[in-house]
Amino acid sequence: MPLAMMKTGEPGTIKKVGGREDTRRFLESLGFVTGAIVTVVSHTGGNMIVNIKNSRVAIGKEMAGKILI
Repeated sequence: MPLAMMKTGEPGTIKKVGGREDTRRFLESLGFVTGAIVTVVSHTGGNMIVNIKNSRVAIGKEMAGKILI
C-alpha cells in the first residue's frame, strides 16, 4: 500500500521506494529507505507530515504515492 493511504498515527515499514532514479535518491536522502519505520503524524491539504528516523518530514501526496509500505 502507498504511504499516501496510511492513516494518522499508523506506523509502517517501507518495502519499496519507486519513481525515477533522481526521485528515489532524493527520498533516500530524507531517510525513506527500505526497512525504515515511518509513522504518519498528520494529513493537511494534499500533503502529509511523517515521522521517520526521529525526524519530521513534510511530503507531498505525489511523492508519498511512490513509497510502498
